[in-house]
Amino acid sequence: MARPLITNNKQLWRTTLKHFTIATRESRLALWQARHVQALLTAQGHQVTLLGMTTKGDQILDRSLSKVGGKGLFVKELETALEEGRADLAVHSLKDVPMELPEGFALACVMEREDPRDAWVSNRYASLADLPPGAVVGTSSLRRVALLRALRPDLRIEPLRGNLDTRLKKLDDGLYDGIVLAAAGLIRLELGARIAQVFEPTQMLPAAGQGALGIEIPEGRADVAQALATLVHVPTLLAVSAERAVSRVMGGSCSMPLAAHATFSGQVLSLQAAWGDPDGVNPLVQVSGQAPVHDQAAAVRLGEQVAQALQAAVAAQAR
Repeated sequence: MARPLITNNKQLWRTTLKHFTIATRESRLALWQARHVQALLTAQGHQVTLLGMTTKGDQILDRSLSKVGGKGLFVKELETALEEGRADLAVHSLKDVPMELPEGFALACVMEREDPRDAWVSNRYASLADLPPGAVVGTSSLRRVALLRALRPDLRIEPLRGNLDTRLKKLDDGLYDGIVLAAAGLIRLELGARIAQVFEPTQMLPAAGQGALGIEIPEGRADVAQALATLVHVPTLLAVSAERAVSRVMGGSCSMPLAAHATFSGQVLSLQAAWGDPDGVNPLVQVSGQAPVHDQAAAVRLGEQVAQALQAAVAAQAR
C-alpha cells in the first residue's frame, strides 16, 4: 500500500529546476487538467511536456465501468508510463483514482477543489423536477442512479458512457431528456452555460473526491514531490482524505452506490455519506459526523468513523 500524502504547502522548498513529463488521458477535460498543472509548474521555472495516452476506460464504451474493472481503468496505462520512466507524474480527476494505489506509487498532491456538485444538463427541462413521468435521464454512475431514484422513482434511467463531449453530443442528439454530469468538468471547459441546475449536496451527495485533481508519482521521487509541494491545497486534501476513507472502509469502487462529501466550518470538518439502492427498492441510507481536523490522520479517522456508522445503518436496514 502506498504511503499517505503528508505535506505542508507553507514550507519553503529549495528546488532544482527540472524537466518533467506529465502522463494524461487525451480527452479534452483530461488535457485541460494536465495543461493546468503544466502551467503551474512552468511558472516555477520547470520545463514540462505532456504524454497523451488512451486508457482502457476510454476505449470501452458499451459496458458500465462496474462490469469491466472499475475506474482504475482510467489510470492503469498512466501508471505504466510512470513505472517505465516515460513520465514523472500523472494528473487525474481524483474521483477516478482507486482508494488503494498499487505498490510503488504515491498520491503526491491534491489541488484546490473546483465545484464538487453534480449538474443537471438538459436542452428541454430547467430542472429535474420539471421532467414528466417516464422521462429518460442518462448516467452510468451507480451513485447517481441511486440518488436519482430516491428523488424521482418515476423516471427511466439509461446508461451513458464516454468523455464529457461525447455525453453532451448524445444529449444533443436527442437520446436523453437530460443527463447528470460533474459541475467541475463543465466549468473547467467553459461549458457552464450548459448547466440548467446545480444539485445541492442535500439533493444529490457528491462522490468522494469529486471536483478535485490528484497528482500521482512513482514512490521515492522526492524531486517531483518537492516541485508539487506548493500546489497542495490543504483544506481540500483533508476533506477528500475523509471522503476517501469512507470509500476505503466500504470497499468503495464504481460498483458501489456510495457518496461521501466533506466541508469545513472553521477547523471543524463535517462529513456526510450515503448508500443507495440503484434498483430503488430500499430507501436511501444517510449518516454524518463531524470533528475538529488539523491533519490528515484526523481526517481519515473521521472518515472511518462515518463509514462504520454507515455500515451499521445499511446492516440495520437489511434486517
